[in-house]
Amino acid sequence: MNLMQDLKPEHILATDKDWWRGAVIYQIYPRSFQDSNHDGIGDLAGIIHRLGHVAELGVDAIWISPFFRSPMLDFGYDVSDYRDVDPMFGSLGDFDALISRAHELGLRVLIDLVLSHSSNQHPWFHESQTSRDNPKSDWYVWADAKPDGSPPNNWLSIFGGSAWEWSGDRMQYYLHNFLKEQPDLNLHNADVQDELLSVARFWLDRGVDGFRLDTINFYFHDPELRDNPALAPELRNATIAPEVNPYNWQEHLYDKNHPANLEFLRRFRALLDEYPAATSVGEVGDAQRGMEIQAQYTSGGDKVHMCYSFEFLSGILPTAERVAEVLADYEDKIGDGWACWAFSNHDVVRHASRWNLGEDARRLYAALLLSLRGSVCLYQGEELGLTEAYVSYEDLQDPYGIRFWPKFKGRDGCRTPMPWISDNQNGGFSDAKPWLPMAMEHLQRAVGAQDGAEDSTLAFYRRMIGFRQAWAPLSKGALSDLRAAEGIVSFVRSHGDQRLFCAFNLTNTARPAALPAGHWRQDRGAPFTAIEDDRGGCVALPPYQAYFAAAESA
Repeated sequence: MNLMQDLKPEHILATDKDWWRGAVIYQIYPRSFQDSNHDGIGDLAGIIHRLGHVAELGVDAIWISPFFRSPMLDFGYDVSDYRDVDPMFGSLGDFDALISRAHELGLRVLIDLVLSHSSNQHPWFHESQTSRDNPKSDWYVWADAKPDGSPPNNWLSIFGGSAWEWSGDRMQYYLHNFLKEQPDLNLHNADVQDELLSVARFWLDRGVDGFRLDTINFYFHDPELRDNPALAPELRNATIAPEVNPYNWQEHLYDKNHPANLEFLRRFRALLDEYPAATSVGEVGDAQRGMEIQAQYTSGGDKVHMCYSFEFLSGILPTAERVAEVLADYEDKIGDGWACWAFSNHDVVRHASRWNLGEDARRLYAALLLSLRGSVCLYQGEELGLTEAYVSYEDLQDPYGIRFWPKFKGRDGCRTPMPWISDNQNGGFSDAKPWLPMAMEHLQRAVGAQDGAEDSTLAFYRRMIGFRQAWAPLSKGALSDLRAAEGIVSFVRSHGDQRLFCAFNLTNTARPAALPAGHWRQDRGAPFTAIEDDRGGCVALPPYQAYFAAAESA
């Protein structure tokens, strides 16, 4: 499809407040998507240049990781100006052009909003640390030392060590759940809340369609600064670096998940509801109670629209039994809330490597992801079947990886540049040395190498996304008849008078899948090899194959 030629007025976005429910959202990590100004770093103009590829996938929206002004110690998640674009990514004019082009192509735009903390280079923090009585003295979380000079409590930073850093200017500690250069904002202060809501309004007025909210459960802390209790070793199931980081040794009762978050999320939702079709998806960072928090934050229609947690972002292989366990827990807890599922993102090892998936398995798991009840996030390169790249210590950029090398190699392996063509050492990403090296093994999977090949992974993603959008039960419907047995997970998706049976063989051997009661007709448009129906109540599923069948009238 030539999008430049085929663009018609009907492609322009219609106002649908419910568009997000069941949407497929494509995450763009701007540093690694496309460089347009020859500095080896991706930028907003580069995104504009490559939006046709995203639109041809058939997704509903893009989520752009942070591009705000920043010292880039955590690559944009340390914001020094919430209302401007960092010059390495372009300008506000470039952002406006990106919004316009995306909307022309039928793509909505979500941006990554980091509200729990700022950079220590933000003017707010500069003022806050000067004294205990300036107008912004209470905009960050400050606390006195214990009598022996040690930190106020035992809270730990995700990036290692104490979550408290000493300031000689104020003779107090400040809280940082991440890098010491990322001080936590004090959302117990109403002025801070008002300013952050004003930031959101600034971007909504520029035309964004919503926000991905970073670390949404970290917004508030316990004002009493109580110590976190220890977590039993058998419960240490964190997604990122559990083997090296003592952060995973605590039960995080007091440094996050505070009840005050709910009222702020209601204020945030009220702001979004002033706009025709704005939405929000929150990242819930909690290894023990992620699904419970996700349900709480999305219930009632007055907080965020959807959340994702880390059930499928962990290293645990989603066997049929594991998938059924997660989905059953979700159905039990979510109520009227809504999930946004993901297998990969910019913070975790790419799932093709994390779960050691072969080509057939990668496609099957993609079909499973795109059949779940909820919305879906795809990470750039996922549609190409990219594996985790090896990045040598000398080339590392991620402070997390540098801190815990070699047991934990950081997040750079999933952030290497997007390969666009195969006959260039930088994959068409840049004609300068990229900020992270191009993975040579990715070149054979470049967009140009797969585009037009009907048997490619890219073609499969296009067909599967189209199949999801053709069936309202997959994008909007309920889930029932959940079963898992001998490597087969199956369920029924239903919407209105349509019912679709979905079965997935997550093993490398052929298995029988039991059909639910009733009459079913295989959907020949599904992106899998056709399998003859067995009217005896079972179908034979080859290794790593799926089966989709529509209910027939009796």
